[in-house]
Amino acid sequence: MQASQKPGKRVRLIQAALGVVYRRGFAETRLADIAAEADVPLGNVYYYFKTKEDIGTAIIEERLSQIKAFQQELESMVSVQDRLCAFITMTFNNREMLARGGCPAGSLCTELHKEGGLLAERSTVLFEQLLGWLKEQFEALGKGADAQGLAVHLLSALQGIAVVAHSLNDPEIVVMETKRLQEWIRAL
Repeated sequence: MQASQKPGKRVRLIQAALGVVYRRGFAETRLADIAAEADVPLGNVYYYFKTKEDIGTAIIEERLSQIKAFQQELESMVSVQDRLCAFITMTFNNREMLARGGCPAGSLCTELHKEGGLLAERSTVLFEQLLGWLKEQFEALGKGADAQGLAVHLLSALQGIAVVAHSLNDPEIVVMETKRLQEWIRAL
């Protein structure tokens, strides 16, 4: 794509929705907010997304695509411990954003599950993908029966770090805790 070309309207709407929903929450986001952020006339939103639920599904699919792409990048690393530490480093690298707004995937899932319904059910795929990949990594480390529990422990720790850092608006919590988690992974 040339520098002067804008992405297509659907792509712009999804990218705008990701940002607006992250900042304001899904319930507080209106289709007009997304249209304005994407610089697309409101009427065009309905061409691509008939309902707000359709936008929610697109957000979930985009977050899932981002997670899978990141996991694919990590697969190029030979060492399982390096992959797990790089996974933790992602949290470290996003510490400022996490302190300001929490985890984008975690916040979305939490909010949707408070309301229940189809979008809440669909959003579970985000954590299923993360846990499945982490379990595979711990299995590759020879942790067998403990792999699922270790995956849950690591993901819970990272989500907890995001919540505490956001609640206190303190990125240094992320620094301290991700270092501790990497030391734990190296000791396994």
